[in-house]
Amino acid sequence: MTAQFRPPNLALCTIGLSLATFMQVLDTTIANVSLPTIAGNLGVSNDQSTWVITSFAVSMAISLPLTGFLTRRFGEVTLFVWSTLLFALTSFLCGISQSMGMLIVFRAIQGAVAGPMYPITQSLLIGIYPPAKRGMALALLAMVTVVAPIAGPILGGLITDNYSWPWIFFINVPIGIFASMVVANQMKGRTETTTRPKVDYVGLITLIIGVGALQIVLDKGNDDDWFNSTFIIVTSIISAISIAIFLIWELTDKDPIVDLKLFRHRNFSAGTLALVLAYAAFFAIGLLVPLWLQQNLGYTSTWAGYATAPLGVIPVLLTFFVGKYATHFDLRLLASAAFVVMGVTCFMRSGFYLDIDFYHVAMVQLLQGLGVALFFMPILTILLSDLKQNEIASGSGLATFLRTLGGSFAASITTLLWDRRAVLHHAQLAQTITPYSPTTQAAMSQLGQGNSQFGGSVINGMITQQAFQISFNEVFRMLGWVFIGLVFVIWLAKPPFSAKAGTAAGGH
Repeated sequence: MTAQFRPPNLALCTIGLSLATFMQVLDTTIANVSLPTIAGNLGVSNDQSTWVITSFAVSMAISLPLTGFLTRRFGEVTLFVWSTLLFALTSFLCGISQSMGMLIVFRAIQGAVAGPMYPITQSLLIGIYPPAKRGMALALLAMVTVVAPIAGPILGGLITDNYSWPWIFFINVPIGIFASMVVANQMKGRTETTTRPKVDYVGLITLIIGVGALQIVLDKGNDDDWFNSTFIIVTSIISAISIAIFLIWELTDKDPIVDLKLFRHRNFSAGTLALVLAYAAFFAIGLLVPLWLQQNLGYTSTWAGYATAPLGVIPVLLTFFVGKYATHFDLRLLASAAFVVMGVTCFMRSGFYLDIDFYHVAMVQLLQGLGVALFFMPILTILLSDLKQNEIASGSGLATFLRTLGGSFAASITTLLWDRRAVLHHAQLAQTITPYSPTTQAAMSQLGQGNSQFGGSVINGMITQQAFQISFNEVFRMLGWVFIGLVFVIWLAKPPFSAKAGTAAGGH
């Protein structure tokens, strides 16, 4: 691999790489708000329609850690171009699906080809930019990572409401073709060294079974009431056994399919730990705020999208400055500042109440954007800083896989905590209300306009709302302390965080 290769048009090549990543990250959220419409059109229940999300997530989680192996086998450019083209093709097939079964199969294939796209983009961007400008490349990628998931639900809602749900998939086709053609053309002079690594079948099979089963448990656990479900218990046992075998095998095999020995690098270990925990908390915020807006405050999915959208404003505005000037500072300081800002916004949300207005919700989202702008680029740079050039694709794939898994854990744990704590608070709030109390009877009669039974249901609804609000506040207080704790984690990394002289290693 030639370290000094530069594409004929660096800006055009960057646009191609960024567009493909934007499309791929967008697709992790764009279908969420369209599920009821898809379920109705294809004649299935809402519960069955969630497999549209689960199938994509499971396949992507399995293929992400295989990025390093696939890169060694096919080369970075070839893998990127074919992954992007196949993503466009499977998007088209998703759009023309005539049954839920077809859609789920094509979404699973789409997730499998999507896995390598983000880590390969990261590796290619680092490879084509000179060391002094790699921070800019990573800052741009960080902005895409933040803006795409925010745009997904809004775009999905607008397309579904004004056109039809297949168009949430069809829009990927021209983007995917354009991005793959641009990158293929710009990178055609880049020499790539490929090998035919021995396929580690034990590692591959245990990875597929272990991670696939774990992702299903995390996606379906809340719906099936966790370990009260035989399906969840059996799937969890299968996952635990498979992952245990996978870890032992990969650490002892001389040619593993996933290189876990990358964790011997101090900065990669510390950076990945900080990335996974911070992204999990960030993902929990992104999941819980729109749910709370719709369930507790009565927002539509579109307006919930508008209320959360300001999160992306500051990252877009600051991308250039973070990329250009971040390396003038100790990156651990920038990451610490990001964690403090995100922690403070969580503590602000822990004081939210049922009558809070749109402006205050949006302003807290806007402020959180400052933390997000300072978060991704320094963390990515730190975790890649002590990897060799030929380890970057593997390291990025492994870190992105763990980050994705962290998001899945966060989604399950956050919704579980919110629901369970709400049930507890409902019981506590309802303790003092008895239908035999004259005060309660009067309130029930007044609220029900003479109909005590209807009045009772109104009171119960008010208690439920308050219980969920108290639970929401508690969860955000906890998330605030998680971010504060991460300040200590990032200082486990040690400088330098720049590329080593005379090599193409690491981020800048």
